[in-house]
Amino acid sequence: MCTMIAQQVKIEGSGKGTQGWFKLKEANVSYDHPFDAPYEYALNLDFVNESQGPGARVAVELSLEAAQSLMQTIQAVLKRAEAGGFIEKQEVA
Repeated sequence: MCTMIAQQVKIEGSGKGTQGWFKLKEANVSYDHPFDAPYEYALNLDFVNESQGPGARVAVELSLEAAQSLMQTIQAVLKRAEAGGFIEKQEVA
């Protein structure tokens, strides 16, 4: 049964797809059936720029354990960067 748990968030960044680098504008986050990963359910991340069509997409499917470990690692890295004085508001070029 599908969970129907999904959200989209506006983001800024870059992703590398089959045709090279592109600007990221959105991330689609869901906890549902993956397309390829061998799990019943997975945390599915689609980093996209919808205005550039389906080629501007980077997809990731993570196990629950991998998703939780990734979240903790991201938080730890950002905490260290902040403590080191490396976090500042970035201007978009």
